[in-house]
Amino acid sequence: MPNRLASETSPYLRQHAENPVDWWPWSDEALAAARREGKPILLSIGYAACHWCHVMAHESFEDEATARLMNALYVNIKVDREERPDIDKVYQLAHQALARRGGGWPLTMFLTADDLVPFFAGTYFPRTPRYNMPAFAQVLEGVRAWHDDKPDEMRTQNGALARFLAEHAQGNAHAGNLDDTPIRSALARIAQGFDEVNGGHRGGPKFPHASEIELLLSHGDDARAMARHTLAAMAERGLADHLGGGFFRYCVDAEWDIPHFEKMLYDNAQLLPLYARASALFDEPAFATVASACADWLARDLQAPGGGLWSSYDADSEGEEGRYYVWQPDEVRGALDADEYALVAPYYGLDQPPNFEGHAWHLRMRRPLAEVAVHLRIDIDMARRRFASANAKLLARRAQRVRPGLDDKILTAWNALAIGGAARAARWMKTAPLLAEAERALDVLHDKLWLDGRLYASHAGGRTRFPAYLDDHAFLLDALLALLQLRWRERDLDWAIALADTLLEGFEDRDGGGFFFTAHDAEALPQRPKPFIDESLPAGNGIAARALLMLGHLLGETRYLEAVERSLRAAWSSLAELPHASCAMLLALGEYLEPRTIVVLRADENERERWRAAIAHADAAGIDRWCIPSAARLPGVLAQQSHAVGGIAYVCRGSACLPPISDPAELVEQLAHHRR
Repeated sequence: MPNRLASETSPYLRQHAENPVDWWPWSDEALAAARREGKPILLSIGYAACHWCHVMAHESFEDEATARLMNALYVNIKVDREERPDIDKVYQLAHQALARRGGGWPLTMFLTADDLVPFFAGTYFPRTPRYNMPAFAQVLEGVRAWHDDKPDEMRTQNGALARFLAEHAQGNAHAGNLDDTPIRSALARIAQGFDEVNGGHRGGPKFPHASEIELLLSHGDDARAMARHTLAAMAERGLADHLGGGFFRYCVDAEWDIPHFEKMLYDNAQLLPLYARASALFDEPAFATVASACADWLARDLQAPGGGLWSSYDADSEGEEGRYYVWQPDEVRGALDADEYALVAPYYGLDQPPNFEGHAWHLRMRRPLAEVAVHLRIDIDMARRRFASANAKLLARRAQRVRPGLDDKILTAWNALAIGGAARAARWMKTAPLLAEAERALDVLHDKLWLDGRLYASHAGGRTRFPAYLDDHAFLLDALLALLQLRWRERDLDWAIALADTLLEGFEDRDGGGFFFTAHDAEALPQRPKPFIDESLPAGNGIAARALLMLGHLLGETRYLEAVERSLRAAWSSLAELPHASCAMLLALGEYLEPRTIVVLRADENERERWRAAIAHADAAGIDRWCIPSAARLPGVLAQQSHAVGGIAYVCRGSACLPPISDPAELVEQLAHHRR
């Protein structure tokens, strides 16, 4: 019989519905059952695309003997970290405190039922002893014995951990001047740890740190050179899906050679605008090609039929990690003609020893196309045509394989990242990749996840669930402001203001500054995170601060600007201690210290042609600009920036504004003196 997970919206939870484990979803009923039965809680947290989650499920959760032990000793709760990032954040921090090392997934926590504080923590446990780890059954029995036999010792530890968790998000706000010291420190630390050969951080595994790359692109030549090298290495080597477009989650080695093969919406949503921006900044067409391929993958493989973007594809297919993506040379040769194979074999390294587990080839660039063309004595245009033809054939052949599992949740935060990323990419690339899909996704969020003035975090299986978190509000506010720069829609400005007000009223720590990850009326957990450090997603406080700065200056709304200052002061100790891990906050700090230039053009559609060159100049310079029609209903300072026949531009930086400009040539001249 299926267990209680069969009716859940999460594909990850439903993957465990046929387990013999008596799983509960996280719920009041599950917690009450643990208290009633006097059992500790075994909390297992993972996500659908997690390879080691599948390994542990197959080894232990599908095993009858292990399941009997779990059911006898614990109330077992399964959580999808993507639906409940609030729970995941709390217990990842607790794992770090208990185990004295970072966590990960699957996360395996043992909690006391009355206070939900963990007393033992781990990640993956094997079914039999190996990897210097005990068997999972040994862990189950040993942990329960400690819980039963030494309750005083356990309670003492729990009390200390509970105090640590409660105090972790607290701290004294910085009372001194805010300056660029953390930014300079971060750039120095990034440079110190930079891998000059491979790009990214020295050593492995290697992750695509999007906020860090954005920070590097926003500074001087040396910083930009590090960003360029990293972007090129990621695009040319094994992190990229060279046939389907887009990027995998991370690489397990120091050379960007072999990835963990899951493909996530949030990674690609963040990398799309970075490659688009880099293509313009460095005048590098190859980066534009990468951005377009990433957008194509998102539109083709992650777009839901009714709009919106699904969450991820698994690393595994047919029970093997990477099987969908790796090749044998004979298989490639059989899909191509002789000339095409002669080109792609040296390009992808099929003429070299296998690079995946000693028996297969994961495609990555081994020799540049121009070099291969010279070797084959063909011109570069011919090489490009053969290369495109070969890739198309290989992609079609790959599509006949059993696809990895799809997680079809539509998550507000991740969709918002993609919407904002597509809007920014459109500023840098005339082709505006993914923009139409982003507009559809925004409408899905408005129609299905914005209900009665409240935002929700997830839509799956026809159900909208979970009151939204900080990331949902901050990322969506940021996305709305990015889209409003491409076209004006009063609904979206009203929505942005509502989200900004919710951040201040529902999430801000008015005593200590900054924004909590959960709303004031959210379920109480052992800890209430206030994230300043970037993880795989940028810190919600950093994105909230940047968006509130932009909206505050646009509307002249000092409440938003004051909240940003409080957040920066609250984050100051984190910025001082780990500046290089707080790049989203540092980007906000930079824009607080040197406000971005804002251009508001009041012009109707028939008047904008004469302003086209000025708008293009603003886009090329990365200057924020809004084109607002004369009939628009506007709040705040915007209402005072009235329309004039032929169009009129208002240029401000912070609270300092130039006189209104009616001549497009004068606007171009003025913008030449303003940085973004």
